[in-house]
Amino acid sequence: MEHWTDFGIRHRPPTSARIRVEQIPLVLQPLLDERTVLLNDPLTGITTDGSVRTGLFPLRTTGVSTAPIAEAAQAFVADLTPEQRSRAQFPIDSQEWRSWLNIAPNFFRHGVMLEDLSPGTRELALDLLRATLSARGFDQARAIMAINELIAELSGTPETYGEWPYFMSIFADPGTGEPWGWQIDGHHLNVNCIVVGDQLVLTPTFMGTEPRTVSEGPLAGTELFAIEESAGLAMIRSLDDTQAAQAILRPSIHPDDLPPELNHYFDGRMQGGAFNDNAIVPYDGINGAELSDAQRRLLRSLIGSYVGWTNDRHAEVKMNEVEGHLDETWFSWYGATGDTSTFYYRIHSPVVLIEFDHHPGVVFDNDVPSRHHVHTLVRTPNGGDYGADLLRQHHERYDHSHGHHEPRGS
Repeated sequence: MEHWTDFGIRHRPPTSARIRVEQIPLVLQPLLDERTVLLNDPLTGITTDGSVRTGLFPLRTTGVSTAPIAEAAQAFVADLTPEQRSRAQFPIDSQEWRSWLNIAPNFFRHGVMLEDLSPGTRELALDLLRATLSARGFDQARAIMAINELIAELSGTPETYGEWPYFMSIFADPGTGEPWGWQIDGHHLNVNCIVVGDQLVLTPTFMGTEPRTVSEGPLAGTELFAIEESAGLAMIRSLDDTQAAQAILRPSIHPDDLPPELNHYFDGRMQGGAFNDNAIVPYDGINGAELSDAQRRLLRSLIGSYVGWTNDRHAEVKMNEVEGHLDETWFSWYGATGDTSTFYYRIHSPVVLIEFDHHPGVVFDNDVPSRHHVHTLVRTPNGGDYGADLLRQHHERYDHSHGHHEPRGS
């Protein structure tokens, strides 16, 4: 298999990752216009047919404390200057939740940029990620940021890339016991975390990288998404011929399989990318009910490789939710299944949507997908993203008109 160093650098006009880009490149303007108009639609959530399935996310007690996450957020907010705090904090129902974008230029970003913070305050921001994510999830997030610095050096465009042009936002007050959340937004790293009582929602979450492995220099030994890639291959290779005929929607991926114009710049084959909060994504492929016990274990393991980005005990809560819908979980595949093949796969159930995609180059000058550029996405369909359904139930149950929540009817 070719190494990413075999590819040249794709030369693009530099655009700022730090300062809001006011003069949007003409080639991108139609695509950004098309996407941003979607923000005008009220959030309903990703569905299979336009109808939200209700009753999937009851407001309940999980028994897993969210206090360490709230304490980390409070420490971060307390260390900000008043001016930084005014930029970092938003109401819980702010539209800023939905304007994350995984590409490098700063078209919509908000909050405080980690690069502008003192080293101590920046470390407190990272502590918030540490408290929320598992060790593997945190290491992956930090490696994405470090590789973003590497491509700044390789491409000679430090305006566009870098380790610290990532923006942190806090939604509502993490110290009141009311629902609150945080978001980090930057190139290849977009995480939305919502806390309602002791319930945690960590979607939408987008993680990606270009390149995926680094074999020399300070980042030598870095390898991202190996688990997610190999678990997907293990799943597709476990299928017999009849099952594979159901699961494999296209036997190869190449530029002709990509959406028209520049849509692949955002999403490639992904259905649930940035701004697609209300996408209609029908089930496709093979259903979990048609799998053997051994194949179902592989499917659980594959889903768990993504759910496992969250800290361990909250990941267990989510996996229990996933288990309850395993017979309604669909697995589909585009591409070949060889050791060097490129591919896309999707796992889709009422409570989770996972997508993995090998992309053409953006930093590197390869027009066909390679294993050196990966995008991954996790969403919660049916109104679960951004904790929307939990927040709806919370507001139905509690009256906030007096500045604090009281049970309605009390």
